[in-house]
Amino acid sequence: MLMRTDPFRDLDRLTQQLFGATTRPSAMPMDAYRSGDEFLVHFDLPGIDPETIELDVERNVLNVRAERRSPAPEDAEMLVAERPTGTFTRQLFLGETLDTDRIDASYDAGVLTLRIPVAEQAKPRRIQITGGGGDRKEISG
Repeated sequence: MLMRTDPFRDLDRLTQQLFGATTRPSAMPMDAYRSGDEFLVHFDLPGIDPETIELDVERNVLNVRAERRSPAPEDAEMLVAERPTGTFTRQLFLGETLDTDRIDASYDAGVLTLRIPVAEQAKPRRIQITGGGGDRKEISG
């Protein structure tokens, strides 16, 4: 038999059962960084069925939604329920310089990875300038 030593967990569980909401915020930890011509975003979503993950972009706002269901049958008496269940959501505001039409998403080992390419028009390019003597020079822009 499992021993419960934290009386506040029981209070959290009871509150969740009565009010239908968790007393602790549901987290979706994230790392984001730029590597070359793309941004990478990693979300920790352990135990999530990939079929429940939804991604959508509207006006440069990326919405991530995922659901974790309890593995216990409905008629089971829970002794310890520390793993969060329910719906997890997160919003990212994407800059105009990102190509939201070419976002690539993959899910592996509990991590959702998004690859968001930098838009072609936002990449640095060389501009040629003609001088007064007809000589052409390049300036990086």
